[in-house]
Amino acid sequence: MTSPASRDKRPLQTAELYRYVLDHNPPLDPVLRDLVETTHARFPDRAGLQSAQEQGPMLAFLVRLIGARRVVEVGTFTGFSALAMAQALPEDGTLIACDISEEWTDLGREAWARAGVADRIDLRLAPALDTLRALPAEEGIDLAYLDADKENYIAYWEELVPRMRPGGLIVADNVLFHGEVTDPEATGAAAAIRAFNDHVLADDRMESIMLTVADGVTVARRL
Repeated sequence: MTSPASRDKRPLQTAELYRYVLDHNPPLDPVLRDLVETTHARFPDRAGLQSAQEQGPMLAFLVRLIGARRVVEVGTFTGFSALAMAQALPEDGTLIACDISEEWTDLGREAWARAGVADRIDLRLAPALDTLRALPAEEGIDLAYLDADKENYIAYWEELVPRMRPGGLIVADNVLFHGEVTDPEATGAAAAIRAFNDHVLADDRMESIMLTVADGVTVARRL
């Protein structure tokens, strides 16, 4: 009989293997690359808030895959993921970017302008729950990316799901929360993510899959 350990197909994630993955994904264009580097230089203590480099091409791929025109991002930081998705949108597409920091998003604004997609991004500086609740009940969102304060993930989810069009996708980041989600005694953000993951799994309005991309990504489709 094969032991559970021998059925584990996960390779050891080394720096060399991660580099290999990045080298075999669509490369970041100069503006995206510069935004990654500038974020790390200007906000070294907060740069971990930026989506992983491989997530930019992944999000852009999903936008193109479903023909998204209406995208909502909850948690924009310095604009890396917003830029990647906006570049994949058609010219008449719109991305509503929700954040509360003018300092962080100013860096994104500069990059969006240099990339020529600033007109596709509607930045709304306000608590994201307020922004989401102000959207029409039948918004018809094609894709939503959730990467903000973990304690509000369920609340964001509950505002987004009714506004998704059938077949629309919600992509949630950090669903493994550095591996802390396996701890039943977890507190704070890890406990919030544990609760969120259970909430998503039980939601019969959506079908979802959890992937071990970066710090864990759940992709859910509106039924």
